[in-house]
Amino acid sequence: MSDQPRGQLTLRTLAMPADANAAGDIFGGWVMAQMDLACGIRAAERAKGRVVTAAVREMSFAKPMKIGDTLEIMTDIVKIGRTSITLHVEAWAKRYLSDLRERVTHAEMIMVALDKDGKPTPVPAEA
Repeated sequence: MSDQPRGQLTLRTLAMPADANAAGDIFGGWVMAQMDLACGIRAAERAKGRVVTAAVREMSFAKPMKIGDTLEIMTDIVKIGRTSITLHVEAWAKRYLSDLRERVTHAEMIMVALDKDGKPTPVPAEA
């Protein structure tokens, strides 16, 4: 496991009490949702339009998030298909009142570009 984030900082947010269980651990589903948002932002910028999540490949949690930690989501576009964009995504916890950063989880997400009718559409070539 790398001790340095891979990719571009795409989303940064604070883990709040409403996002946690009674022990103060942040729900994994909340972290996954933030990762999905970040991939949606990055893929929509690249596709110059609407995208949806098509798949998430293998995710396991290495470290917990705690209330007060800052969640940093890094994204890296690894492949452009005809209508799809594959991203490597990492979730990092910047620990509360500390400079310590730890990788919480990572995954590969596949986003699909859609046209105005909700049908898959080609991803435009980079300008």
